Amino acid sequence: MEHTETLLAALLSPEREPRNQAQLSVELSISEATVKQRLGEIYKKFGNSFPQLVDQKGAGKLDILFIKLKQKYYPKLDPVFAPYPEEFRSLIEEKIRRFCGRQFVFETFEQFITENPHGYFTIVGDAGMGKSSIVAKYVWENQSPCYFNILVERRNRPELFLKSIRRQLIDRYQLPKSEDADLPTLLAQVAGKLTAGDRLVIAIDALDEVEQEPGVNLLHLPKNLPNNVYFLLTRRPYSSDKKQLLVDVPVKELDLRDKEYVDFNQDDIKEYIRYAIDTDPEYKDKLRNWIKTRSISETIFVDQVANKSQDNFMYLRYVLPAIAKGDYKDLSLTQLPDGLQEYYQNHWVRMEIDAKPGQLMEIVLYILLEIGTPIPCEMIAGIAKVDECDVKKILEKKWVEYLKKQNVEGEICYTIYHASFLDFLKDKREMDSKRRNFREVNQRIAEYLEEGIV
Repeated sequence: MEHTETLLAALLSPEREPRNQAQLSVELSISEATVKQRLGEIYKKFGNSFPQLVDQKGAGKLDILFIKLKQKYYPKLDPVFAPYPEEFRSLIEEKIRRFCGRQFVFETFEQFITENPHGYFTIVGDAGMGKSSIVAKYVWENQSPCYFNILVERRNRPELFLKSIRRQLIDRYQLPKSEDADLPTLLAQVAGKLTAGDRLVIAIDALDEVEQEPGVNLLHLPKNLPNNVYFLLTRRPYSSDKKQLLVDVPVKELDLRDKEYVDFNQDDIKEYIRYAIDTDPEYKDKLRNWIKTRSISETIFVDQVANKSQDNFMYLRYVLPAIAKGDYKDLSLTQLPDGLQEYYQNHWVRMEIDAKPGQLMEIVLYILLEIGTPIPCEMIAGIAKVDECDVKKILEKKWVEYLKKQNVEGEICYTIYHASFLDFLKDKREMDSKRRNFREVNQRIAEYLEEGIV
């Protein structure tokens, strides 16, 4: 009972933050030494459920316990507003469908919020390390306002970001006469409505894909923030001289590539692979059969595929389904591609793109690359000057895993799925010194558009 009394007194403070030992001593009319002894017993009891308590040395255990209990038991009420904007619904739902791990990221962000009255928290990582999925998972679980910058859809400009966030904040907080308000004004209005213990977290993905003029903060994010307002950001690495977020509030960067996160990344990658072979209804049986026919253990499969992934979830998103579909039926485990770029190159070779330049498969990809926005199959066929059925076969069979299919005003349209594959195609374009195929595609695009105007 005394442990329960101490725990409740520690966590259920009017300030909605854990009390320290001195405050508990006064609250419970006991010595600080007794408080310390009771808390030590409490930490031991929760050690099995929350191993971070065991790993934490010195101060900070009560904050960790507070965060973990709140994450596990705090009731999330159904919001009266849309939990996330409709424009990002399909993206968010796709990103979280096979989400695994990354708990260390969420815990570090929660600690940042606990320790700072406001601020910017940035997750840095290479393409395919799961940054967008982390944001999607956070938004899904916390119903946070959000914006996903998407280069391949040209949804990456400051005016589009402000329009979306403004609408979300107005709907959530019933902000009157704010249809033309700028971001600092909106944040100030929301901060004035927050009750004790509440906070506003705005999640923004892929700052590296933002298109705007240099010399100002990306997306015109404000230098100063009201209390209890935070931004959760992601971006790919860039050199320090290109930094485009200069602010006067607390900031923290969590770089997924840092050595301190190597073990966490490996654990999460392995969890993803184990999910695929143990749980995923779409792939588990075929993956297990592939493993069985090669007389290897699931443990060896998990360890070696994790090593080949180079901590890249996008690699797993492509390679595991490819194994299940039989693309690697003639290969051993050690012959699987090493890393995402080698995977792309292997697929490029299997499609015989370099061996047979100018074929329709290549033209379709280049059209998608050059157009850069979601386009329907009919338009691709018109540009390529071929039958629509032939293009549809290419889109649905040859390149389906690399493309995003979406409904745009009642019409099914296609774009390149991920920035890493977009980069791969751009590199191919740069290596083509003559650029004959690209010039031909651009000429066909120009002719198609001219015909449409006429």
